[in-house]
Amino acid sequence: MSEIKHIPVLLKETIEGLNIKPDGTYIDLTLGRAGHSSEILKRLNKDGLLIGVDQDKEAIEESNKRLSKIASNYKLVKSNFVNFEDILTSLNIDKVDGVLMDLGVSSPQFDESDRGFSYRYDAPLDMRMDVEQRLTAKEVVNSYSEGELRKIFYEYGEDKYSASIAHNIIKAREVKPIETTFELIEIIKRSKPAKELKKVGHPAKQIFQALRIEVNNELNVLKETLVQVVKHLNSGGRLAVITFHSLEDKIVKKLFKELCVVEGDRNNFPTEIEQKDFILITRKGIRPSEEELERNHRSTSSTLRIIEKK
Repeated sequence: MSEIKHIPVLLKETIEGLNIKPDGTYIDLTLGRAGHSSEILKRLNKDGLLIGVDQDKEAIEESNKRLSKIASNYKLVKSNFVNFEDILTSLNIDKVDGVLMDLGVSSPQFDESDRGFSYRYDAPLDMRMDVEQRLTAKEVVNSYSEGELRKIFYEYGEDKYSASIAHNIIKAREVKPIETTFELIEIIKRSKPAKELKKVGHPAKQIFQALRIEVNNELNVLKETLVQVVKHLNSGGRLAVITFHSLEDKIVKKLFKELCVVEGDRNNFPTEIEQKDFILITRKGIRPSEEELERNHRSTSSTLRIIEKK
């Protein structure tokens, strides 16, 4: 496999935000091609430890090549990040000093045409982060009911033409199974009015997002993982999360607020007992700079949020 360049999103802001201690233990739960992990590892001394987690076997292999050129004090684990606590147990670790979650699909996954993540390539409908799991986008498109398809397109893709797209998928698959990304794109285009197709952006973007979320159970996995992670941060430990669409960001923002902000008013001051265990490091989500937006178009929708354990 030829090496595909991957530009990590919000790299400077994320590394600074993690406030890395040279002898600390850090977990990158979305290893990808080790863009962020490489910078974390460079900042650790021999007593520090980096743990990289990814459910993509190729990501583990490529990252190992890259990290091994920097230092040896790292461990890589092939797993879904929802298994966070099991991963810690297997490594005999209880608390860590920092955790990173970059929720974007890595550039190589988009750029490898046979993975089916991108509407730019004609490829089998796959979209699995972990190619060893059973459920694929093809199975979703060809076996879910019209109501189920409409629901995931509307809730996960926020596409206002979800009903017509779901209906036309059902009609199309009565003739033959829908097997490729371009076949699906043609159905999506037929389901939208001409004025919608003239708008900036690909007409299939929201539906592809919805299918990817469904195939990989992304939102439920995110919620479960966040709840696990915050229980295993040392005092001063930080959790940094980079989101790429409003559904993810709402989940992260809501949990961070619950963990950090005491609700009250001027007549009801919080008591010492009511004080929270976490601090919001980012009052507002950090967005990419103009320079980064020009250099890396995939950073466009990214938002970084960070909290710290007191």
